[in-house]
Amino acid sequence: MSLRVWGPVLRRLRSSALSITTPIPVTPVTSNVWAWSYSGGMRRGTIARRDLLRGGLALAGLGLLAGCAQPGPGTPPAKVPRIGVLSSGGPSPTGGIVENCRQGLRDIGYVEGRDFTLEARWAEGDLERLPGLAAELVRLGPDVPAATGTLAIVALQRATGTIPIVMTNLGDPVGAHLVASLGRPGGNVTGLSGMAIQLTSKRLQLLTEMVPGVTRVAATWNIVDESMSAEYRESQAAALALGVELHPIGIRTMAELDQAYEAAIRSRVGGMLVIADPLLYGGREKLTELASRYRLPTISSDPAFAAAGGLMSYGPNQANQHRRTAYFVDKILKGANPADLPVEQPTAFDLVINLKTAQALGLTIPPSVLQQATEVIQ
Repeated sequence: MSLRVWGPVLRRLRSSALSITTPIPVTPVTSNVWAWSYSGGMRRGTIARRDLLRGGLALAGLGLLAGCAQPGPGTPPAKVPRIGVLSSGGPSPTGGIVENCRQGLRDIGYVEGRDFTLEARWAEGDLERLPGLAAELVRLGPDVPAATGTLAIVALQRATGTIPIVMTNLGDPVGAHLVASLGRPGGNVTGLSGMAIQLTSKRLQLLTEMVPGVTRVAATWNIVDESMSAEYRESQAAALALGVELHPIGIRTMAELDQAYEAAIRSRVGGMLVIADPLLYGGREKLTELASRYRLPTISSDPAFAAAGGLMSYGPNQANQHRRTAYFVDKILKGANPADLPVEQPTAFDLVINLKTAQALGLTIPPSVLQQATEVIQ
């Protein structure tokens, strides 16, 4: 029962208490106390039974109100928001989107279990599983699903056109037709762009500085992912400006990689550009093993490649990107419309150099490159 209903009841109770006219024998209380008198306010002295009756009625009314303020035994508990995560790859040894999103939510005051629950699904590099995983995640009824990798985001958007979706590290969300524009997405998808296309020329430039005189560079990418193919086309333009010829290694599965590398070596390439997506991220150990076998200086966008033995990586700070996902989740849970939330672009970039790999390849790191490094792996 609401306060509006109980208000008149309390007023009647108080009125009845104040209008008692039958004399009531008063038994003085010998201890000195403060007692409330409706006629005279607070007085020090004795408490009459009349005062006790008045106070008791008032307390009874307050008790009824307090009881009404508490949920009854049949009241359902408050709904805890559910966050979904879909990835084309697998769990990351450095936390990836799942753990970094959790940390981002904790950083802004969320407590898991009380303020949110999280469900994650990974395709483990098997891209054909993405539509089924996306549909499974949507059936769970998430308030906000998040995804990393173009194909994962596309799968989620096809599974639901109404639930808000947060994307992260997407190379070209406009080119992938996931948003109308960065400033005003216009649909149910918003989040973070990885600026992959804009950074391709920088990676090629760093590679040519590290390997003086290189004229042919192989580029490997997942041709199933249209945004990766767009990045490869951009890299062709960047290579032309640098006077470098690109040798394409487009693959659909990691099983095709050995044969593709052998063809690249026959073409006498002097370096390798890895256009990373979740498929190649999952196969980073294989990529770096081939690069070591054929002594190919390799650069990628993800520091996990450099950590696995690649020569270097340059790109947005991955942990920052994934933690920033929590900002969009929070905004949407509080009622923001994803159509009106501008897509963010990264502001922090990492250049990671593997010194051990450079020494194994007989390369000297130029001071101009070394001074840009945010991390040097010894």
